[in-house]
Amino acid sequence: MQKKKPAKVPVHGPQHAKQVRIIGGMWKRTPLPVLEALGLRPTPDRVRETVFNWLRHLQGDWDNLRVLDLFAGSGALGFEAASRGAGKVTMVDANSTVTRQLQDIQEKLKATNVVVQRADALALAQSLAQRGERFDVIFLDPPYQQDFLSRVLPLCAKLVADGGYVYAESGIPLAFEGDVPDWFAGWEIVREDKAGQVHFYLLQPRAD
Repeated sequence: MQKKKPAKVPVHGPQHAKQVRIIGGMWKRTPLPVLEALGLRPTPDRVRETVFNWLRHLQGDWDNLRVLDLFAGSGALGFEAASRGAGKVTMVDANSTVTRQLQDIQEKLKATNVVVQRADALALAQSLAQRGERFDVIFLDPPYQQDFLSRVLPLCAKLVADGGYVYAESGIPLAFEGDVPDWFAGWEIVREDKAGQVHFYLLQPRAD
């Protein structure tokens, strides 16, 4: 009698590659290692390509753009912007191991247009707003399970420059039936798409 093969043990939770690659600009194809850190989930290549195409169409060249990456993680979004010529990219993460890795990459690339900071994203966003700092592009790719978007988007309204954009990723759609929650009421969706379980958006403050 033929023995049955043992059942495969299901693997719970998303499985991520150990590295991602910069897909455009001066550091195209450069690998970026991905740490096994809680909530760290690099933006997929296809999503990044779509988002940067949106931004190129809407804003033109990256030269002199000021970029804030508030949940930097692997650095896939921030280094992509820097590779494409952004004037200054501020990359923020609260995890000390993550920020050390980002600093190592920044040094290897000699990325003089990148600044890495270890900080709580919400506290830093408040501080930057109080100092009058403004950014042309703000990346928000926080851990999905901690509901960061509802807390950080209101702060970003004071951080985004006139004509600037906020990119946001979410595990759930930001399409609200009926009453729109207060934290999202001041925002307009300029572009939106979905890839797998990732919902992603380009936002601007409402003009009214």
